[in-house]
Amino acid sequence: MQRQWTAPAPADRDDGGLPVLPELAERFAGAAHRTAPEPVGGSAELRAAACGYWSRRGLWTDPAHVVVAPGAEPLLLALLASASGGDVLLPRPCAAWYAPLVRLVDRRAYHAPVPAECGGLPDPFALLETVRRIRAEDGRPRMLLLSVADDPTGTVAPPELTHEVCEAAVAEGLLIVSDETWRDTVHHPHGTVLLSPAEMCPEDVIVLADLVGAFTPAGWPAAIARFPATDRGLELRARVLSLLTAVRSGLPAPVAAAAGYALDEPPPVRARTAAAARAHGAVAAAVYRSLTAVGALCRPPQAGRHLYADLDELRGVLAARNITDSVELERELSARTGRAVAGGHRFGDPPHTLRVRLSTLPFLGATDEERQRALDAPEPLELPHVQAALAAFDRAFRTLTEDGG
Repeated sequence: MQRQWTAPAPADRDDGGLPVLPELAERFAGAAHRTAPEPVGGSAELRAAACGYWSRRGLWTDPAHVVVAPGAEPLLLALLASASGGDVLLPRPCAAWYAPLVRLVDRRAYHAPVPAECGGLPDPFALLETVRRIRAEDGRPRMLLLSVADDPTGTVAPPELTHEVCEAAVAEGLLIVSDETWRDTVHHPHGTVLLSPAEMCPEDVIVLADLVGAFTPAGWPAAIARFPATDRGLELRARVLSLLTAVRSGLPAPVAAAAGYALDEPPPVRARTAAAARAHGAVAAAVYRSLTAVGALCRPPQAGRHLYADLDELRGVLAARNITDSVELERELSARTGRAVAGGHRFGDPPHTLRVRLSTLPFLGATDEERQRALDAPEPLELPHVQAALAAFDRAFRTLTEDGG
């Protein structure tokens, strides 16, 4: 199989992120003296904390069905390598790190387009058509990787649509991997309903969550996986543990201590999670207004810290500036805004499209002090440094997309 490699996508994980929660830092520092390695797959205490986290979200879980690993990427890689071969279906667009991991284990990735109302999962009819096409080409569709709270689009899939997709996938014999990294970053939790596929098809869904999404700093990687309480689930978990053990992929003790504290969700953690969702949501809404004001198409952001804009309606203006694909659009917008912007080609969209993912994190400030003020403010958009960042983005975007700019 021919491999296609691209340079790494500009990623927010290269940024320091939000300031570390003091209580989290205390747990991290308090475990720095530990010299014994943590058990691969997570200690009993850490796995119990993960079970409590899922139980509070309606997913009863036993520690025997949980695996902890140093980040979502190694955890998904171990899962892909441990599963019984076959092709993997992905939504288009999808997180930039999905497809490279599929290729790394010599499995083929097929993209199915997302519906109009959200990203993160394929349109159910497109999913069935893609499965039919794979089989017609003598392929073996075996797994569907989706995300009900999505990066890159920043949307949340409606429960009824999630149910249709899961029902279609299970009927076709697909194992579902639900990436729920961003489920705790919903901007308006009282107005957005988010259901896990594991609530709908408990025997056919593995839940994956990277704690970097809502709980821990990017430099402290930790991720959890919940396997079905079935013979197949237990066997797959055992294979994943065996592979993680072979490469000594356990959490450092300080990270494990911080992750366990975060998963218990004491009041300081809940307050920080809510503040971060509020700040990112306010900025995302403002960026969305700027994008749509100049004619870009963009789904209203509902979760996470990203927006996904389609500038195809502005193709004529952009072509006059020698911007005809997402690679050139990424380069130009990064230069004009002074921050990393990722073109749609990094997320599974064809390069000729004019799509781009934008991050809300830089708008909250350039320093820990500025970002902390944004977290503490009841109205982050009223802060001078946030206003200045939004105004600069609006000017840069308008000069790019308006005639004579």
